[in-house]
Amino acid sequence: MTPLDISLADLIARLDQELPEANELARISEARLRAQTLSDLGDQLIDHYVSKAKQTGASWTEIGDAIGVSKQAAQQRHAPSAFEGFTHLNRHSIVLAQEAARTYKHDSIGTEHLLLGLLGEPRGLAYEVLVARTESEQRVRDAITEVMLAAGQKALRGHIPFREVSKDAIGQARRASADLGHDWVGTEHTLLGLIRVEESPAARILRNLGFTSDELHESVKAEIARRRAEHDER
Repeated sequence: MTPLDISLADLIARLDQELPEANELARISEARLRAQTLSDLGDQLIDHYVSKAKQTGASWTEIGDAIGVSKQAAQQRHAPSAFEGFTHLNRHSIVLAQEAARTYKHDSIGTEHLLLGLLGEPRGLAYEVLVARTESEQRVRDAITEVMLAAGQKALRGHIPFREVSKDAIGQARRASADLGHDWVGTEHTLLGLIRVEESPAARILRNLGFTSDELHESVKAEIARRRAEHDER
């Protein structure tokens, strides 16, 4: 079995490098935040392969045995989630949104956190569309920071719930995917979902940056067509 290309020493070195002035107590807090993010990613990794196993016909009993839990526990833990059908890049952007909320010590995940998550996944189509229009990742980050609520007093442990407006945006992302005739929900669809919820902080940010819902829809269509054309030429 191939080990992960990361070690405890790597994680320690990176945290120390990024927070050179922080004292040990501050580093404990940051380490806990990063540990939660790693846990979230680990859960999504397992969910990905559970979904694959189900597609090949594996039973819940077999999946439970592979995980090391009962059939019932496997079903409860890995039942279809709100992010069923999301691409791995889009799922990662959701994890980054959770991390952003936890870093700001907010008690819920807003659309501004979701937008920040998209910006943190440079491999995603949403990132390309955002930066192509604004010509600057930092410009988008600054626009998000301007509307972000002040940091809370204490970071939450465990699960951070989504605000209702964020749930609406996720639902709109699924509709955007269906409107385009796609069988996946990528970062580009989440971006479209965010601007469709017109009164959300993310939609206001996007409009202030010069985006409109119709124009964004066409930009996503054009970028997907361009990528397909490039793939066909190879």
